[in-house]
Amino acid sequence: MASRSLQTLLFVSLQFLGQVAGLEEVSDGQCDCYLTNATSKNYFTTHNFFDFRDLEQYARIPRPIEDPDDSSAADETSQYFLDANWTNVWGIQSWNNSETVDSGDVPVLLVNSPNNIYIEKNRDENPSSNTFMTMRTMRYQDFQSAAEFESISKAYHFLSVRMYARTIGAPGAVTAMFTYRDSDDPTQLNAVQESDLEIRTMDPKDKVQYTNQPSYAKGYDVPEATKNATTPVQADWTQWSVHRMDWTPKDTTWYIDGSQVASIAFQVPRDPSQVIFNAWSDGGEWSGNMTTGSEAYLQIQWIEMVYNSTGNEKTTDKRDETTSALSLSNVKRDGDERCHNVCSIDDTPTTGTPVLLQGAASRISDHILGLGVAYIWIPLLLATFLV
Repeated sequence: MASRSLQTLLFVSLQFLGQVAGLEEVSDGQCDCYLTNATSKNYFTTHNFFDFRDLEQYARIPRPIEDPDDSSAADETSQYFLDANWTNVWGIQSWNNSETVDSGDVPVLLVNSPNNIYIEKNRDENPSSNTFMTMRTMRYQDFQSAAEFESISKAYHFLSVRMYARTIGAPGAVTAMFTYRDSDDPTQLNAVQESDLEIRTMDPKDKVQYTNQPSYAKGYDVPEATKNATTPVQADWTQWSVHRMDWTPKDTTWYIDGSQVASIAFQVPRDPSQVIFNAWSDGGEWSGNMTTGSEAYLQIQWIEMVYNSTGNEKTTDKRDETTSALSLSNVKRDGDERCHNVCSIDDTPTTGTPVLLQGAASRISDHILGLGVAYIWIPLLLATFLV
């Protein structure tokens, strides 16, 4: 216990010194593991970053497809979504809900289309990027055209996932970022494991719904599973904001622009899962029913994840998933060469580029030696702690 507390104290010291002197930006190949800045210090083994901010060569808005079969069978909208950097991690979906439509609370046929995921020129008045990725959902007379991509791997086992994004458009749609593990029995909804960030465009623009599913069972709601949170001031979901979800063994915690907005320890997913992003509606009471001809969009400038995984479970056979790592509770820290170089994606001045925490102490000390602090403050702090 003392060892873990001491290690946490060391990393706090390193982070403080890094803020004073500037931590070294490094490549992922120089990092053995990653430490987040959450209150509960969490270690992860792998980092991914997907940057949609400067992809003008792929930018075009595809014409909507009005036939449900043609929409489902559409090709990807650009070469970006065919390159291995994307397809090794993500799979764009084309499934529909025809098996459940018209039953219960699902009155509208939902059809996912690759045509609804594309790179778009940023035409904001003062754009913060050249381009972004758009996920479009649109209501036709006979069906709802939707967008979804999900991780090829089902083996994510605890993570911190972030997107710099906004949601805009007509009421009646849902945009989401979530982890998901299906039940082996599709009739057992209460066996699903899922942590959600969901925005409903019929809700007030300062409200976001966070859930550890299932939020209902046997006809009744499970209130402990859901938090309807208020966004920070001037961070409503139509504005560009960093939406973050940390899934750990103890809880799932959500942040907007670095401010914690919700945390749920009830029904925390236990088992390896996949990661999914979507924009959709099925005309039901929960999502709302979009007016024919109306559209809504999830627009994303970048996605970043640090995570652990447990093997090579796959959602499809499109690619072999070779990533294998330790689960969060088993990441070794003390005297383990696999975690010698500890990096951060939170303390970096450059989004997507990690900085070195552990292993950088001597360099930081050299940088601030002129302040007369480094070789005095840390030993005194540790001595006080050990007394």
